[in-house]
Amino acid sequence: MGYKRFLLRLFGAKVGKGVIIKPHVNIKYPWNLKIGNHVWIGERVWIDNLAMVELRDNSCVSQGAMLLCGNHHYKKTTFDLVIGTITIDEGAWVGAMSVVCPGIKVGSHAVLTVNSVATRHLDPYGIYQGNPAEKIKDRIIKE
Repeated sequence: MGYKRFLLRLFGAKVGKGVIIKPHVNIKYPWNLKIGNHVWIGERVWIDNLAMVELRDNSCVSQGAMLLCGNHHYKKTTFDLVIGTITIDEGAWVGAMSVVCPGIKVGSHAVLTVNSVATRHLDPYGIYQGNPAEKIKDRIIKE
């Protein structure tokens, strides 16, 4: 993993300490990536970062998740590219096989459950499920 962190930094990514990057992670543009401390990125995660993606401290992006910064404007005949930044805030967890769409912020300690799609901002400490993801309950963290 030290080699992966080194390569990301070499190509312009900002990478904190204690970052775990599992095998087969795809990152389109490393210079558009900022990773905080103690972040976990699972197997086969796809970060399609046409715009900036920030993974803040202690966040987790589980296996097979997709962070997609680009989409096309389907209402225009020119099918223009629309891009937006993505922020996964401190302590947030993007579940396996989930999708975070362009321009979305996953709030502090929020959870996007397995195979869900975030099409709007997720509030801090919320647990979200479905397509599109809806808040199903509050996340209570026990010390």
